[in-house]
Amino acid sequence: MKENKIKKISIIGAGRLGFSIAKGLIKSKQYKPSDITLNRRNVELLKESNSYGFQIESNQQSAIEKSDLIILSIRPKDLKSFFKNNSININSSQILASTIAGVSIEDIEKEYLIANKQIEFSIFRVMPNIAVELCESMTCISMKNNSDNNDYQRDLMNRMNLLNIFSKLGMAKVIDEELIGAATALCGSGLAFFLRSIRAAAHGGTEIGFHADEALELAAQTAKGAASLVNDSNDHPELQIDKVTTPKGITISGLNEMDHSGFSSAMIHAIVKSAEKLNKIK
Repeated sequence: MKENKIKKISIIGAGRLGFSIAKGLIKSKQYKPSDITLNRRNVELLKESNSYGFQIESNQQSAIEKSDLIILSIRPKDLKSFFKNNSININSSQILASTIAGVSIEDIEKEYLIANKQIEFSIFRVMPNIAVELCESMTCISMKNNSDNNDYQRDLMNRMNLLNIFSKLGMAKVIDEELIGAATALCGSGLAFFLRSIRAAAHGGTEIGFHADEALELAAQTAKGAASLVNDSNDHPELQIDKVTTPKGITISGLNEMDHSGFSSAMIHAIVKSAEKLNKIK
């Protein structure tokens, strides 16, 4: 594999997700804090980052000029004003990776071209979740599928560089752009759904006698173990469930109660509902 040419990174709109990415980048030891520039219009909101040693820049174009990779993490509604009001210029050697939910690569191109004559840089959509700060994210990456483009080979190389970076922040996978919205619902919103299920398990533990802090500790580690069983074995979850389920046992009784109470249906509906809501964002 060729050397990753991404030496400097700027995160534009470094809110909760952007700051989590920055922390993950240094935790993974791929970058030093001095290699990463955080941008927010109100830099007072970046006070928490002072202890990390990141570069702080209130001017968006100045932040962009310092980087090889620009991670665009602004709100969807701010995309038009970002390009229109800030004289944003990105050169051909730079990479733009958007984490903006519900905004396509075509949307970004359209807004950039309103203020600029042409696009000479690679554009990607990158969807991590906030576990990226612990290097435990599931990140999906997509690019515009246009093999007729003269810059297609350059884009493929840049995508490989992004994949290399985000693979060290958990797991990373290349998907078609049409599935990025679904990935946002499953991996982004889904993180909250799994956290809610851990909370529910902890409440159950308290109900049967554990102190709240003990119940949460047991539930969280059990959830971590369950995920590891699936990831490490590549087995379907049902195969792992069968290994701990015996005839007339306590586990099958609990599983049946979950099904009767609509647990699986609730999780499916939550993911579908999030995806539907995302499709309405513009």
